[in-house]
Amino acid sequence: MRFAMVTTYYPPFSYGGDATYVRALARGLVARDHEVEVIASSDAYTMRSPIPANSAPDGDDGVIVHRLRRAVPWLSPLIVQQTSSPGLYAGDIRRILARNFDVIHYHNISLIGGLGVLGMGRSALRIYTLHEHWLFCPAHILWKNARNRCDKPTCFSCSIRSGIPPQLWRYGSARNRALEGLDRIFSPSRFTADRHHAAGITQPIEVLPLFSNLADETISRPPKLSRPCFIFVGRVTASKGIERLLNVAVKLHEFDFVVIGEGDLRKNLEDTHRNNTNIHFVGHLAQSELAVHYASATALVLPSLAPETFGLGIVEAAQFGTPAVVDAGAGGAAEMISENGGGCIYNDEAELISTLRALAGDSTLRDGLAVAARRSYELHYTPERHFDVYLSQVNDLLAAKRAQGTTECVQ
Repeated sequence: MRFAMVTTYYPPFSYGGDATYVRALARGLVARDHEVEVIASSDAYTMRSPIPANSAPDGDDGVIVHRLRRAVPWLSPLIVQQTSSPGLYAGDIRRILARNFDVIHYHNISLIGGLGVLGMGRSALRIYTLHEHWLFCPAHILWKNARNRCDKPTCFSCSIRSGIPPQLWRYGSARNRALEGLDRIFSPSRFTADRHHAAGITQPIEVLPLFSNLADETISRPPKLSRPCFIFVGRVTASKGIERLLNVAVKLHEFDFVVIGEGDLRKNLEDTHRNNTNIHFVGHLAQSELAVHYASATALVLPSLAPETFGLGIVEAAQFGTPAVVDAGAGGAAEMISENGGGCIYNDEAELISTLRALAGDSTLRDGLAVAARRSYELHYTPERHFDVYLSQVNDLLAAKRAQGTTECVQ
């Protein structure tokens, strides 16, 4: 089959788990003898960040990548953000999507084409994955006023206080009309599906958890550390709860804390904790290096203050038998622990401290959670299981549409 992936970010011009998943999905489909083309916006990344030093040529993995860019990097994403239409990207997207794909799979479309891109192209099947809460949250992550977890929608004032240009297209029925043309909406967690239904989206949403793309054979014998070590993996931003975690780290000087990732708070936090020798910032890591940290850590800590759609780091840690310690308000990430085990959920700083001490001091507790974590990975989050479900649903939907004689229009 021929697949098109439409996404704002695609590695290495990317920030988070959504782009990591799209690349893993694209490569996995190519490995299963399918053809994949990706449409992504370089502008959305380069208007805020320099080109990554680890950029590699596209095409080495069999995936064809179309990176859209314009002379003024900020202009095209701004037009998309304000109008929820492809704007200056429309011609390129229309040309690429007219190539008779069997499946168009939309991911984070917020700055690549907005709602307008959902009706473009020729395809037998259209799929959309809910990587963020963008469909009903201008801030994407339910982080209100750039300060705290959203308790109720006040989107216009929140946009102003968060430095996001208000979007008038959100105040109407455009969203639900655009979603009517989709054949399937996937959500990585039940939490995220429920939040979208509560926000007024009426289409059925199928839960399809993401998967770890790290190689098991990356680690033959993980290094043994001299002290208990807890790792944070993700964007170093306020919504991820990194500041609260490091406040705890200062009180637990007998343990090491490793912060893996980049973000707007990294420099200030490094300066603040320069004299705390148990806190280590290592920035962005290649997957092989990341696997070493997962395999040797006492636990992964996910202190997110804004609700997550999923917890890819939890899955990656579980692959190496490393449990996760998750904030109770972390949405889909907390749901993973409560439903599948392999970690602990905490409600406040005192519980976090007591949990970390228990994991560091009780090998029976930690080893039991490690076994549960690996078991949850094997049951729910392997690439094999993901692709079996994904391709099964794609084939069933295609068969049903062909039986009905359904065709799609070109726009």
